Amino acid sequence: MSLRERIFAPHIAFACIALALTAAAIAQKPSHGPAKGYLLITGGATEPRDYQRLVDLAGGKNANIVVIPNASVTKPETPAALQEEYCGAKSPFAAFPAVPCTVVFTDDRATANSPAFVAPIKKATAVWFVGGRHWRIADVYLDTLTQKEFFNLLDRGGTIGGGSAGATIQGSYMVRGSAVPDDNTIMMAPGHEIGLGFLTNATVDQHVDVRHRENDLAPVMQAHPDLLGLGIDQATSFTVHGDTLTVNGPKRVAVWDHKDHDGKGYFYLTTGDQLNLVTRVPTFAPHPAAN
Repeated sequence: MSLRERIFAPHIAFACIALALTAAAIAQKPSHGPAKGYLLITGGATEPRDYQRLVDLAGGKNANIVVIPNASVTKPETPAALQEEYCGAKSPFAAFPAVPCTVVFTDDRATANSPAFVAPIKKATAVWFVGGRHWRIADVYLDTLTQKEFFNLLDRGGTIGGGSAGATIQGSYMVRGSAVPDDNTIMMAPGHEIGLGFLTNATVDQHVDVRHRENDLAPVMQAHPDLLGLGIDQATSFTVHGDTLTVNGPKRVAVWDHKDHDGKGYFYLTTGDQLNLVTRVPTFAPHPAAN
């Protein structure tokens, strides 16, 4: 090797490594949560502790909650009946009896684009999406003034939460969105794949443990090599703020990051663990050793 080659060889090698790292970074498109607000995402069968968590994030005794029930509404109901069902003091479905709570519902996109309809959202400190079928939420609110006001709520430091369908709708990519046929075992349904996008470049699956959905995200990850996949166990939650996801527990969140983890496409986070949504690098909380 000549003197010139010996001098420049390390620089060339360093440049090649830098280019490889840059290419890898470009290939892995980052995910982001709200810069100022919070997302509370539960795996369905939401527990009272997570409803209270939403209230606490939304201002405690000063919280003002809007409930969006579209995913569960399958027949015409009056506004008064919906208000009583989801916010009434005596209703078994009322999750927020101790703070102001308003049901906001329409199945008409023109109404969802009206200033009168979004007025309660403008005053709210939090929005809660009820579970059911998330395509019903997307069909009405995607690309409307209502969706814009959801983002405005986050921009002023508010909180958006939801369980089951109310979890999946928060991602940018919507799994299990098949409306015709109404079949939630179909993971990728053309025409029903776009979520509200509060969590960017990500998809959220739910009820993972109870419904044995551990590997259901595999074809979605294969079809979308940039996408971050999150599979959350039932009665479990995580919070997103900025570029940090924090697992509240008590069970697990599977992170699909397009890497091999002992033959699986995902690894688990548990209570207290965090995930950097940009780098997809976890920070594991200390856990007591098993006896």
